[in-house]
Amino acid sequence: MQFLNMKIFRKVLFWCHLTAGLIAGVVIFIMSVTGALLSFQPQIEGFAEREARFVVVPQNAERLDTQMLLEQVLTAKPDLQPTNFTVYGEADKAIVIAIGREGNIYVNPYTAEITGETAKQTRAFFRTITDWHRWLAADGDNRPVARAVTGACNLAFLFLAISGVYIWFPRKRSWRHFKAVMIFHPKLKGKARDFNWHNTIGFWTSLVLIILTVTASVISYNWARDLLYTMTGNEPPRPTQRAPQPNSGENKKEPFAVPANINALWERAEAQAPQAKFIALRLPLEKEAAFTIDEGNSWNVFGRSRLMLESETAEVITWEAYNDQNAGRQLQSWFRFTHTGESFGIVGQTISFFACLGGAFLVWTGFSLAWRRFWRWRKKSEPIVE
Repeated sequence: MQFLNMKIFRKVLFWCHLTAGLIAGVVIFIMSVTGALLSFQPQIEGFAEREARFVVVPQNAERLDTQMLLEQVLTAKPDLQPTNFTVYGEADKAIVIAIGREGNIYVNPYTAEITGETAKQTRAFFRTITDWHRWLAADGDNRPVARAVTGACNLAFLFLAISGVYIWFPRKRSWRHFKAVMIFHPKLKGKARDFNWHNTIGFWTSLVLIILTVTASVISYNWARDLLYTMTGNEPPRPTQRAPQPNSGENKKEPFAVPANINALWERAEAQAPQAKFIALRLPLEKEAAFTIDEGNSWNVFGRSRLMLESETAEVITWEAYNDQNAGRQLQSWFRFTHTGESFGIVGQTISFFACLGGAFLVWTGFSLAWRRFWRWRKKSEPIVE
C-alpha cells in the first residue's frame, strides 16, 4: 500500500513538474540565457574601462581635496550633475563620479584630470540584457506586470529544481541506473539523448539553481525578504518612500554647486573608517550627508557600512557598521551578491554561468521530451484505419 502511494505521489509530482515547465519554460529560458550573459559583467566592464579606471601615481604626490577635485571637474564639465562621488583606498585607482543612468566619469585624484568615461556600448549592452532578465524588456507601466511574471516563473523554476531532484532519483539503487542519469553519454540520439541530457544537467546544476532561485525570490518579493528577517529573529525593515521627483517639464536643472563644507564632511567620514577600501558620498547633499563605506574587514566582500552626517555641522547622526548589522540585514546582502555569484569571486561567477547555461538546456530538453511524449500519445489515440 505504501509503495502504491509513493508511486502515485511520484506520478502526480511528475505531471506538476511537466506542467510548470511548459507554462514557465520560455521565461525561464530567457532568464537563464540572460543570467549567463550577466555572469561576468563586472570583469567585462572593468576590461573595457581599464585605461580610465587606473592612473599613474606621481612620486611624492598627494591627492587633491574633495572640493578642489569637484570644482575642477565642474570647470571642465559645467553641466555635470553628479549623483555619487567615490574614492578608493588604492593609490592607483581613479575617483569615480557617477552621473545617474549616463554612467560614470573617472578622475585622476592627483591632477583632477578626467581620465575617461563609461564604456557606453558595453554598458548599454548589459543594460539591455538586465532589462530582459528582470522584466522581459518591458518599460514604463508594463514593468510591474513583467516583474510579476518573472518573479512567478522564478518560483516555478525553484519548484522544478526541487521536484526534479526527487524525480531524478532512480527507483532502483544500482550504479547502472545512477550512471544513466548522472553521466553524459555522447553517442545517444533522439529521446534517449534528451532524457540523458535533461537528467544529467539537472543532477549537476540542481543545487546551484536552487540557490539562485531562492536568492532571486528574496530580491523580487518583499514577503521573501521579510521572511528572511523573521527567520533570523529580526524585525523586517519598513518600506522606504522615495521623495517625489521634481517635474522637469521645460525647466532646466539648476547647475550643481559644490557644498562649501564638503571637505569637513569627507574628513569626518575618513576618520570614521581610516582603513576603508572605498568611501562614497551620495550627491547632491540634503539635510543629511549619506556615506557608504567599505571597511574591508568582513567575510562578505560586499559588506557595506552606512554613515549619516548632519550636512551643515558634519556631526554624526548614525553609524551602522556592517559587522554590527543584524543577521537579516547581513543575509540580505549575501543573498544579493550570491545570486550573481560575486560573493565567491570568479569561482562563484563561473559556477553561476554554467548553472544558467544548464538551466537553458533543461528547458530545451524538457520541451523536447514533452513534444515527443505528446506525439507518442497522439499516435496511440489515432483510430486504426482498415
